[in-house]
Amino acid sequence: MNYSQFFYMIPEATLVALLVIVFIADFASHGSANRKWFNPFVCALLFAQLIFNICPGEETVSLFGGMYTATPAANMMKSVLTFGTLIVVLQSRNWLANTETNKAEGEFYMLTISTLLGMYMMMSAGDFLMFVLGLEMASVPMGCMVALDKWRNDSAEAAAKFILTATFSSGVMLYGISFLYGATGHLYFQDFAVTVRPTYMSVMGMIFFIAGLGFKISLVPFHFWTADTYQGAPTTVTGYLSVISKGAAAFTLVTLLYKVFFALTPVWVFVMMILIVLSITIANLMAIRQSELKRFMAFSSISQAGYIMLVAIGGNYVMSITALMYYVLIYIAANMSVFAIIASIENQYGRTDMAAYNGLYKTNPKIAFLMTLALFSLGGIPPFAGMFSKFFVFLAAVDGRPTFWPYCIVFIALVNTVVSLYYYLLIVKAMFIKNEGEALPCYKMDNATKATLIICTAGVAFFGVASCIYEALHSAAAM
Repeated sequence: MNYSQFFYMIPEATLVALLVIVFIADFASHGSANRKWFNPFVCALLFAQLIFNICPGEETVSLFGGMYTATPAANMMKSVLTFGTLIVVLQSRNWLANTETNKAEGEFYMLTISTLLGMYMMMSAGDFLMFVLGLEMASVPMGCMVALDKWRNDSAEAAAKFILTATFSSGVMLYGISFLYGATGHLYFQDFAVTVRPTYMSVMGMIFFIAGLGFKISLVPFHFWTADTYQGAPTTVTGYLSVISKGAAAFTLVTLLYKVFFALTPVWVFVMMILIVLSITIANLMAIRQSELKRFMAFSSISQAGYIMLVAIGGNYVMSITALMYYVLIYIAANMSVFAIIASIENQYGRTDMAAYNGLYKTNPKIAFLMTLALFSLGGIPPFAGMFSKFFVFLAAVDGRPTFWPYCIVFIALVNTVVSLYYYLLIVKAMFIKNEGEALPCYKMDNATKATLIICTAGVAFFGVASCIYEALHSAAAM
């Protein structure tokens, strides 16, 4: 083996180095009574990782006989996910300062970085086995993150449901890969794409493969674990699950559908249309019935997953992958802003029910205002960035497919956007109009949460009008 090839894996190599540094720092300072420096230190390392991800060359790199393939689009998506992870780690400082969780601070950072490394490997995999290895590298530490707040029974239950469904989905996926291997005799993506034909075995294998990833993305009908896991997991971890892991799995699935399963396009386009309509419609209807805010955001994330996967039914890979990365970037800003406020109120008052937000504007007007901006972006209300992300996703869905069905799917998605606006406005109504019960007292946010909200609100306000961001993503996808 030529070990010099590792030097071309800049994102993964630097992330492994970051993981080792965090481990040593945690080991050396574990007995210290005051580690206020630890969170800013990890944030600084992740920011450096973000710079390293942006810097790699503009050419596709294939290493280890094709098992590892890094494209400019994959490197750009790694940058987007690293930005989201940075926001999660920054937001976690207040939660990790609690008496019950402060001893697990180092473990949380290492688990988070480990899952990110798995996502890196998954997106750069060049064959099915490397892809499964990356997927499991991301999934196993994530189960530990869900169970990290082990003093709460809900956290243990959420972890059990997450691990069981992750195991089942991995089994379904491996079963599908065995069909695909039996149909073609290849596991490398490049060889598989050349030899695959629309036979019963290959179609069945592809459907099982999509079903396995459907669990990770939380597409209906593979979504049953989502609400319980999101509710029971620590709120910071819930935010990570709702955006970062979902974005990595969606990017990988869309890339494989276009480049590896191209010969089976008519089949997977039909399958994805069904999954998209079910995900958006059922999740929106279920979200209306929720009174617990983390469950509410769980069904919101299922709906958002349906919107993200709209790019899969388009006929232009470059436009589709650009729209996906752009959507995930803006979704990170809006969704993490909401979860930062939910986590802040939960840490302060121990409440995540929607009734806790009744009359919030009277006592905490700034928090209510920032929450409203983030919800408007999630709903796609102009001029916030969420409107632009939905526009590009709708545009990608119909580009290159001059048939009736993509336009029909986009129309259904547009109708569901009205439904999503209704249930997002339920929170706005609670904060500004409802006066039932006593409003939460005024309180002061910690500096880490303030920094999170400043970054996320700036993203919600300016990512949509900063055309240079979309152009950079498009340039990376086109290479």
